[in-house]
Amino acid sequence: MGLNDISGQIIDAAIAIHKALGPGLLESVYEVVLAHELKSRELHVRRQVVVPIEYRGIRFDEGYRLDLLVDDLIIIEIKSVEEVNKVHKKQLLTYLRMMDKPLGLLLNFNVNLMKEGISRVANGIAE
Repeated sequence: MGLNDISGQIIDAAIAIHKALGPGLLESVYEVVLAHELKSRELHVRRQVVVPIEYRGIRFDEGYRLDLLVDDLIIIEIKSVEEVNKVHKKQLLTYLRMMDKPLGLLLNFNVNLMKEGISRVANGIAE
């Protein structure tokens, strides 16, 4: 399955979850339910993946964790906030660069329509 097919499955799953649960829940709830939904679609999902920091040749595993990593290609950051800020997208882009992954999806479930809460962030690939 290609990058666009996988991201399409993720977006479809997020929309289904939003329709079923609605906005306003904790990010951790959306994370566990989305992970379950993606696994049921036969995608490989890892939760709370460490984002290692390298400094002067030393690797540090403390600090950052991304919400979901799907098929070792797509990073998903889950939010349940009134408004997505530029810093959220910058954080996701930083994760993509540090993990050397091509694509990230920022999913904000605290919206009326899920399509309004989806941001796609690319790391060096054409949109």
